[in-house]
Amino acid sequence: MRKVELARLIDHTALGPDVDRARVEKVCQEAIQCKLYSVCVPSTFVSLARKILRDSGVKVGTVAGFPHGQHRPEVKALEARLAVEEGADEVDMVIHVPALKTGDYAQVFAEIQAVREAMQKAAKPLVLKVILECSLLTEAEKVAGAILAKAAGADFVKTSTGFGPGGATPEDVALLRRVVGPNFGVKAAGGIGDYATAMRMVEAGANRIGASRSLEILAGAPD
Repeated sequence: MRKVELARLIDHTALGPDVDRARVEKVCQEAIQCKLYSVCVPSTFVSLARKILRDSGVKVGTVAGFPHGQHRPEVKALEARLAVEEGADEVDMVIHVPALKTGDYAQVFAEIQAVREAMQKAAKPLVLKVILECSLLTEAEKVAGAILAKAAGADFVKTSTGFGPGGATPEDVALLRRVVGPNFGVKAAGGIGDYATAMRMVEAGANRIGASRSLEILAGAPD
């Protein structure tokens, strides 16, 4: 895949307790320069990212319930609504992993639906991605999570936060793609730091890549 094509699949990510204003400004400028699809930053920096990226064509993404997912559903929904009001185009929410693992599918469905409804109040089309944290799940739980995400109105399922015990694998991407079908989003994230790894995810079925090392990934891509 050529560099320009791969760039349009990448969410350039800066998340974590040490992310500050200077880091957000840097990733936004990198995203503009490399024509990446979006940046994904903490919700407190959404308004700054929106200001920098205005008219650039680069989307603004953020997170809700991050990184552990054990927030109340109404808190996740509020996070998403406030982020959208400040200019976010996309929200990556973390599910309540224990609820999924214990079979409390009603809770998982309800919180995804609550975030979706909070985002739908905006005047523009918005994208909701549901982070499953696959390294903590059995295959059956991954399948259930993907089915719930799709049924509750999300646009993507996502493999990992990048802060769990494991990152994206081609096997998980392929499984999620089989479950959600060809017309739904699958985002691979966590531990993707070079072109070869990114391409394994794309070949397995990912149509979005989350990465903090986006420039290293693109450096290996053909022009």
